[in-house]
Amino acid sequence: MSDEGGRKVETRTVTADEAEMRLDRWFKRHFPALSHIQLEKLLRTGQVRVDGGRVKGATRLEAGQSVRIPPMPDLAPLAPGAVTRKERPVLSDKEVKALRDAVLYRDGDVIVLNKPAGLAVQGGTGQNKHLDAMLDVLTFDGKERPKLVHRLDKDTSGCLVLARTSFAATRLAGYFRGKEARKYYWAVTVGVPKQYQGKIDAALAKEAGTRGERMAVDEDEGARAVTLYQVIENAHRQAAFVALWPLTGRTHQLRAHMVAIGTPILGDGKYAGQEAFLPGGAELPRQLHLHARRIVIPNPRGGKPIDVTANLPPHMAKTWEYFGFDMKDGDPFASYV
Repeated sequence: MSDEGGRKVETRTVTADEAEMRLDRWFKRHFPALSHIQLEKLLRTGQVRVDGGRVKGATRLEAGQSVRIPPMPDLAPLAPGAVTRKERPVLSDKEVKALRDAVLYRDGDVIVLNKPAGLAVQGGTGQNKHLDAMLDVLTFDGKERPKLVHRLDKDTSGCLVLARTSFAATRLAGYFRGKEARKYYWAVTVGVPKQYQGKIDAALAKEAGTRGERMAVDEDEGARAVTLYQVIENAHRQAAFVALWPLTGRTHQLRAHMVAIGTPILGDGKYAGQEAFLPGGAELPRQLHLHARRIVIPNPRGGKPIDVTANLPPHMAKTWEYFGFDMKDGDPFASYV
């Protein structure tokens, strides 16, 4: 360390687990209180340097490089994986057990969780309890707090991947960004798609309005979104058991795409209002019927891919029983893996 105006300049070495990580994300991990604007100013003025040279936030780091950290007296660094929230939810023994019981797969780098429907992944308006604030209980024997590498909607259940190490977080994020992670979903739709199998290629953009975050088809301003689907069974043309494979990862992609072809997902009142519910279907749960059934993702350490399947949540299992759908026929994309 050196002095700069009576305050200390620190130099940190990039570890092997942090290789390939973007510099801005490296700072977010080590100094979570530092805002993006503050970091950009430090980079612009040359106060942050890597191996003595000027860099940008998008610069990817290599193991062994030295990062110059200027004096930041008001920003206390946190240990790897620590959270910045002043308060974390106090979980009961029952809640802790339920979260740990939801773990489908665990090794030294990765956890795959069967996320319950109704549990938000991250905080937001009106979200006092969410998974990101509960991850301490999933540390198990690890040295770092697990990290989120992708998201599911609050009301969507199923396979959610967590990284147990910084090394895995960087690799897994790259797999999702590079579309190497394959996600397969099950859904029940109101009505049956006209074509029993097909591809929905419809760009999506955030919809203006006061009904919260919603996406809509917008070929002019939207980002390309592609979904493969196949009808597995139908119930007297009233509803269908549909398997979905999103080839892109846009916000609410599956929900918006199924509305776009005229068969909204059962229970998705946010996107389809009353059309998301079956006439006379009082016996059916009024929850979203969308489940991340299976995920296939490269192993961060190499070797055999991680391939995990999640059982249906209780409300969807009840609907499967109601319609008599056969779960054994629900993996039409197996040949693609």
